[in-house]
Formats: sequence, structure tokens, C-alpha cells
Amino acid sequence: MTKPSTSTAPWGSAERQRNAVTGRGRGKGRWLGLLGPAFVAAIAYVDPGNVASNLSAGADYGYLLVWVLVVANLMAVLVQYLSAKLGLVTGQSLPDLLGSSMKRGPRLAFWVQAEIVAAATDLAEVIGGALALHILFGIPLLWGGVIVGILSMVLLMTQGPGRQRRFEMFVIALLVIITIGFMAGLFVSPLDWGGVAGGLVPRFHDAQSVLLAASMLGATVMPHAIYLHSALVRDRHGAPENRGEEATRRLIVATRWDVVLGLVLAGSVNIGMLLLAAASLSGVAGTDSIEGAAAAISDHVGSAVGVIFAVGLLASGLASTSVGCYAGSVIMSGLLHVNVPLVARRLVTMVPALVILGLGWDPTWSLVISQVVLSLGIPFVLIPLAVLTSQRAVMGRWANPLWVKVVTCVVTLAIVALNFVLVVLTLGEL
Repeated sequence: MTKPSTSTAPWGSAERQRNAVTGRGRGKGRWLGLLGPAFVAAIAYVDPGNVASNLSAGADYGYLLVWVLVVANLMAVLVQYLSAKLGLVTGQSLPDLLGSSMKRGPRLAFWVQAEIVAAATDLAEVIGGALALHILFGIPLLWGGVIVGILSMVLLMTQGPGRQRRFEMFVIALLVIITIGFMAGLFVSPLDWGGVAGGLVPRFHDAQSVLLAASMLGATVMPHAIYLHSALVRDRHGAPENRGEEATRRLIVATRWDVVLGLVLAGSVNIGMLLLAAASLSGVAGTDSIEGAAAAISDHVGSAVGVIFAVGLLASGLASTSVGCYAGSVIMSGLLHVNVPLVARRLVTMVPALVILGLGWDPTWSLVISQVVLSLGIPFVLIPLAVLTSQRAVMGRWANPLWVKVVTCVVTLAIVALNFVLVVLTLGEL
């Protein structure tokens, strides 16, 4: 288990964290030391796959599907909070708990599907980063993928025993860049606020809008982010037996704020991308791909905004692929009890993406297929999470109350059903 960091960074200093847990210190600032894990998990919600879906939704249907992103973000807040609470209360990650309760055969099968999901995630992120480098500098996609992989290795080197908060700070810095990159266009694109308000009313226009909504809503909750969040909280706050019940209560309160702030930021970025596309790209041809959308933004909003957008896309790919690789390591450690160095794992997981880029396959089509694979993995993580966090034998007094159980069940069934619809409709479109 990773030991708590002794970093002296103002955001997450060890002293500030101890003060928040024990109740010492003054003002709201004493809680800042406990924030961070949810912001790392939130990277999954602003990855290149989300970029493609949000821009397509805004360009094709204007403000029609704003409500989808609002609902998706509310679902994500609940799911990520449950994952964080599981790691905080049990001192184990979700893969740890599943690995310890399964026999060898089912455990290996579960690991295979989880690794496929992690590989699909990594595929999308490397391709997205390669597209960003191609847009910015004209670098061939294959070499762009290599560069993104190398840069992600450098970022992963900041993660390790006693260095988690340093990794968090790097990722949060990239999240800030992503936010600026994807939101900058809103300052020069006049919005139709009546249209925005109308977009909060749930409705569809045609079958294609249903497909797009299923993609946006179903693929928002990423399996790897759920696996990872429980481990991030475990590694940050340590074993529950080393703290009292009051300290655990304070940590749970801080975790709620962490999740809400991190996911609201990520959700705002997603909504901002859709609004930008609705205001500036509606009816513009060629926006069905990330590269085409970036070119359309430059043409219709301004070249400076286009460059800022591409920088945000690069930060999105870099941060997402680093977080995805970290999640894969957590999955392997929990299910197989095997610890592979992150850099070594990075070298291996880069290969599928580089092969696809080297073969010249359509990157947007590859992103679509990766999202379908991710959708297939969602039931395997959501259902165990809902069950485990509701069991008093696992969570003690922190088990989900009845109303949370009901909401969790409804959300889980809705996401699983929508992902089933996404898979069926997408395969029908291919």
C-alpha cells in the first residue's frame, strides 16, 4: 500500500491533511488537503471520446441534448462517490475486494474483461493525443502516438510511494489546461440562452439523436475511473484501522465535496463543448470527426481559439492515457496480486494504439469502437459497486441507506440499459 505523501504543496500538504482529518485548523482551508483524488478520476470524463460525442451533438442538433450531459453528470457524481467511499471505508480498492472474493477461474475471466476495457480506454486516449499533435504541428499520427506515450511515461514517473499528491497536482494542472482549451471558444461565441434552457427539457429529434444521446450518457461513466477512484482514496488516506470513526466521518464529508467539485468541473467542460458546437458549428460539414471539428472551430470561431482547443485536446489525451494506465495497474494488482511498474505497463499498452495508427485506420472509427468496448465493461463494475456499498458486512455503519440503494439501483439499471442500446445501435450503424 502506498504511504501517505509528506509533500509540502499548499494544496495537499501533510499538515493540512492531518488538520482536516482531526478537526484542527481554521476555516474551510483546512479541507483543501483532502481534495484531489476525484479530480484525477474526473479526467475520464473529459477524454477525447467525450470531445467527439459532445461536438457532434452540438453541431448536429444544436442545444437539443444539453439535458443528456446534465443527467450524465449527476449519475457520475453518485457512482464516483460510491467508489471513493468504498476505498475510504474498507481501505481496499474495488479490484482488491473482488479479487479476494472470487475463485481463480472467475477472477481470471473478470481480469481479462477489465484489461480489455483498460486497453480500449488507452487506445482512445493515445489516438486523441496523436490527433492533437497532428492538428497543432502536422506530426504524423503514428509519431504523435509515440510522443504521447513517452510524455505519459514522464507523468507516470511522478506517481509512486510518497508521491501521489505530486501526481494529482500534475493531473489537476492538465485539467485546468483542458478546461481553458475547451471553454475558451464560449467567450467569442454568442449563445442562444433560450435554446440552452430548451435543451434542459428531455426530448429527442430522430433515431440518430437517440443514438448520440445513448453514446453521451452511456459512455460518460467510464469503468476504469470507477476502479481507480477507490484506489486513489485508499492510497491517499490509508487504512481505516489507523484512524477513528470521527476521522472517517470527516473524510467522507471531504470526499463528497471532492467528488462534487471535480465532477461539476468536468461536467461543465462537457456542456461547454456542446454549447460551443451548437453556437458556432451547427450545420457545418465535416464535424463528425475530432480533426474536422477542430478545423471548423478555427474557420468559424478563429484560429487562436482553434489552437487553444487543440492544446486542450492534447492535455486531454496526455492526462487520460496516464490515468488509464494507472487504472490498469490497479486492476491487475487487485485481481491478480501482480504489481507491474507503471512505465513497463505503459510500454506494453501503447502497442495496440500504435498498431492502429501505423495501419492508417480511421481514428474516429477507432474511437467509436473503443467506446462500444467500454460500454460492454460497465455492468461488470457498476453492479458489484452497488452491491458492495450496500452491504453492512463490508461497509459497516457507512453502508448505503435505503434511499441511496434505490437511487443506485435505478442509476445502475439506466446506465446498463443505455449502454446496451448504444452497443446495438452502433453495431447497426457499422
